[in-house]
Amino acid sequence: MSEDRWNTVLVLGGIRSGKSAFAESLVADAPAVRYVATAVGGEDDPEWLARIEEHQRRRPQSWSTEETGADPARLTELLSEAKPDDTLLVDDLGGWVAAVLDPARQPNDDEADVAALAAAVRSTPARVVLVSPEVGLSLVPVTPVGRAFADALGTTNQSLADACDGVVLVVAGQPTWLKGKAGIATPAPRPKPPAAATPAPPPPPVFVTPPADPAFVATPVEAEVVAPPVAEPFDALQGRTQTLPLIASGLTVIQPGMDLPLPSSEAGPDARDRLGMLDLPGAGLGMVAEAVEFAASTQDSTAPRPWSSVRVVVISGRHGGGAAAGADSLDAERRVAEAELGIGLLGRLAGQAGADIAVLRVRSAGAMEDGPVAEAGAVEAALRQGWQLADEAADAGRDALLLAGIGVGVEAVATAVLAATTGAEAAATLPRVLLPGGRFDDNAWMVRCGAVRDALHRIRHEPRGAHDILRELGGLDLAVATGLLLGAAARRIPVLLDGPLGIAAGLIARDLAGQTRHWCLLPEAGTLALVKQGADVLGLTPVLELGLDLGEGANALAALPMLRTMVGLAAALPVHPALLDEHGDAGLDDDPDVTAVNLINDGFGNLATGLDSEDDAGDSEDGAGDSEDGAGGVESGAAGRS
Repeated sequence: MSEDRWNTVLVLGGIRSGKSAFAESLVADAPAVRYVATAVGGEDDPEWLARIEEHQRRRPQSWSTEETGADPARLTELLSEAKPDDTLLVDDLGGWVAAVLDPARQPNDDEADVAALAAAVRSTPARVVLVSPEVGLSLVPVTPVGRAFADALGTTNQSLADACDGVVLVVAGQPTWLKGKAGIATPAPRPKPPAAATPAPPPPPVFVTPPADPAFVATPVEAEVVAPPVAEPFDALQGRTQTLPLIASGLTVIQPGMDLPLPSSEAGPDARDRLGMLDLPGAGLGMVAEAVEFAASTQDSTAPRPWSSVRVVVISGRHGGGAAAGADSLDAERRVAEAELGIGLLGRLAGQAGADIAVLRVRSAGAMEDGPVAEAGAVEAALRQGWQLADEAADAGRDALLLAGIGVGVEAVATAVLAATTGAEAAATLPRVLLPGGRFDDNAWMVRCGAVRDALHRIRHEPRGAHDILRELGGLDLAVATGLLLGAAARRIPVLLDGPLGIAAGLIARDLAGQTRHWCLLPEAGTLALVKQGADVLGLTPVLELGLDLGEGANALAALPMLRTMVGLAAALPVHPALLDEHGDAGLDDDPDVTAVNLINDGFGNLATGLDSEDDAGDSEDGAGDSEDGAGGVESGAAGRS
């Protein structure tokens, strides 16, 4: 028997009761787990496959998987062969019983199979957790096969409950121990913050418009600080609920399952198809087509306009403990101050792109390896402030947001969020600690890696919802960024992501509203495995892969002018003449000169190009006739295109 006096536990529960997640928490501290999957069939059932994929995403990469569906006797063999240092998680016995009752195995002594499994559980030296559906919680099955399955499963549960050291029933995610609770490690309740502790309101953001002159950094510049706009009262009964402008009224609860708008499902693909027909000398726009399709979807137009009024939202947060190892807090403060003044790297790039900057400082977070980094009330307030930032940008006429983060310890915290929400290996995605001069501090990296490991171990028994992740790991900077993504989706504003903060916020926001990722674009992949892996989970394809590593926000700002140019070009260029109606059809005139003029008129609206005014005056009569024919050609051509 193990040090905490248990080897085997049976976890019972109904469908979607949370029994599997609870069982996984019991073995979360094991260095390696053999996951025994008992299900068989379902290859043609998308919903069943989705359930399996959900379970797979929850498992750490250090776990291995063994399938026994085709041979239920294999489960008994695995338990008999297991060694004292092994840990097995069997999910679930319902699938095992279904395999035992398979008509292909009949006639068979099914009771002997159950007895052999119970004996193997009773004698195994390994740590074993078995998951099983509890029977008797619904109507008696109306079919003989259904009744036989319920009877067999009930017999199996009773036999295994007698053989196990502990038995727990999970109802609505809440465990109730039926046997052996004493000595068995269970998730400890989260400490509640003191009732008198009221989180201070977060400070308002600083708005600044950098000068447009790219050489502005040569002389001191006085920043233009703009007061945040005052939100007008919202009429909850008469206002449009589609954009959810309810944050100021306090009516909206930010919680999982929010129904936010989606971009157009038709405009984007239609715009991409149109790119193949443009009058381009080459093969097309390459990967930049991703940006064109994104702009078309978010604007619901097959000929989208380039973003003309972009706001850069810079969120500055500090994280304590090992996450900050090797970080220069003074250098981070210098960069935040430069952003507030509209100078430095972000200020220069924003000035060149004609974007303004909103800088928001948030309260420092504690060490994630020691305990929760923020109070529940502060997390809720930060989510709402992020949403309000998106509202203010929409009210100010901004047509795109660019999310950037400048802080201390953000990379380690984002790595912990990625590992906690996707099961990614933290050591493989945690960025190295780069010091000024191009030197790497690997000792600091190891400290950060240890902090992430300890934080994940600390929350191994905790829920993994969005609010839980923000409270336990993310802190207020990630909460503001998450609220910004939610608010932007509600107001139909696209968001350009760039680095760890934005990717981590996207992973958290998808638990609250899956629509948010469809309003996000990753302009540049950068060099960080953390960003690339998180973007892959979110389904975001980088538009460019230039290998830029300018810091969060700067990569996207550097790529923004090119994206604007390509989006505008895709909207302005006409269809290639070869793809119009063939020669002799109503769409083209037999006279090649008139055809050329009509094409120019159709594409650019300028008939004067290449025409001589003197010849026009001398040939007015012929010109009139040609123009009449030309008008007919244009009219017919328009009809053909429509």
